[in-house]
Amino acid sequence: MTARVLVVDDVVQNVKLLEAKLSSEYFDVLTAMNGEEALEVIDKEQPDIVLLDVMMPGMDGFEVCRRIRENPKSAHIPVVMVTALDQPKDRVAGLEAGADDFLTKPVQDTPLFARVRSLVRLKMLMDELRMRESTGENFGVNLSNETGPVSIANAKALLIEDYGRVADRIGRYLGDLVQVDVDDVESGEITTPNLEKYDLFIISLSLKNVDGLRLCSLLRSTEKTRHTPILVLVDEGDDNQMVRAMEIGVTDYITRPIDSNELVARTKSQLRQKRYAARLRRNMKKSMEMAMTDAVTGLYNRHFLSSHLDNLMSPDNDKRSNVSLLMMDLDHFKIINDTYGHASGDEVLHEFAKRISNNIRGIDLAARFGGEEFVVVMNETDLEFAYFVAERLRRSVAEVPFEISGSEEPINVTVSIGIARTGESRQSSTKLLVAADEALYQAKNGGRNKVCTIED
Repeated sequence: MTARVLVVDDVVQNVKLLEAKLSSEYFDVLTAMNGEEALEVIDKEQPDIVLLDVMMPGMDGFEVCRRIRENPKSAHIPVVMVTALDQPKDRVAGLEAGADDFLTKPVQDTPLFARVRSLVRLKMLMDELRMRESTGENFGVNLSNETGPVSIANAKALLIEDYGRVADRIGRYLGDLVQVDVDDVESGEITTPNLEKYDLFIISLSLKNVDGLRLCSLLRSTEKTRHTPILVLVDEGDDNQMVRAMEIGVTDYITRPIDSNELVARTKSQLRQKRYAARLRRNMKKSMEMAMTDAVTGLYNRHFLSSHLDNLMSPDNDKRSNVSLLMMDLDHFKIINDTYGHASGDEVLHEFAKRISNNIRGIDLAARFGGEEFVVVMNETDLEFAYFVAERLRRSVAEVPFEISGSEEPINVTVSIGIARTGESRQSSTKLLVAADEALYQAKNGGRNKVCTIED
């Protein structure tokens, strides 16, 4: 995963050191030597993440961060404070100013890379949701009456901690902010019901009888809790556990001994992000309900796909160079309609759409292109991974027959899939669609029930 990182520091040596570290991990690095210059670069370049020094002449890092958050164009960009200050009150000040994290100089490589990658993943998800919201607005749809700051009122958190005194103390720290329920995982697993009602999970990684990382992984892989933020409690100096947690998909961490103010600040930040993402998802759902989806399959329709793909492939979008597109066609679908009737054919289309949704990522966009043709747009995806997803989908169709009301026995269905990726010769939505259609033709002409790719 790569990203554009802005490094802001008034000391040239510090800038060069961070630039070298990040470049070695294949990040695209921008630099600024003061707050005013940083704001200009952010406005012009829209980086994916900002590493911001606190102690700078003129405008300090706290003020720069506040201005980033106040500007609607940059409010969604993750900010990591980087400074020699190491007191809890300094971390709290940075978090209250709107920072997503606080790293202390000298910056260690492992937590730096883990934090940057984690925040970039979060921003990619937010960018995708914001882009879909923008696509809906381009259709003239007023997506939401929700405006202004995100409210975190009536939030609920589930604390997973088997040490009673620690659980009580955390409950007191957060009592005025959020309702805290506790699960001591005495049985070896989370037994609290209705996990989808929680806005935040706080998980100790020092549980006596359960691997806390396994619980994090379980919550991330479960549909109802996949989008709920996870804040883990890590022993100070245990970088290995922290990095593994970030790789699993944990959204934030706090080290022991726990400072009450820092815990409150990090909890507020996670709740705001969760509520903001939920708002975007509600807006997206509303846009889908307002004539942007296909009535039979529930997927996006061709008009929405065209608008979204045009946005994605716009010359102003620097991410358009790494887009893969899957074009799919159900094999011999006319025979299904002729044999079982169009109502049964619609059932097959609906079930096929469900299997598409179950086999792609949350950031991918699936749409019905027309008839029995479907398209999946995969941003930030190379051909190898796109082929892996397409082959998995092909098998899910071919290996499990379709149940339809027009037949006593389930019927066998197969799908042919063509894949194309953006390249020098296809930097527009039209050319990308044409290339994917050519790959689909190859799959059809080669015997059907196949996946074919086309090179640039």
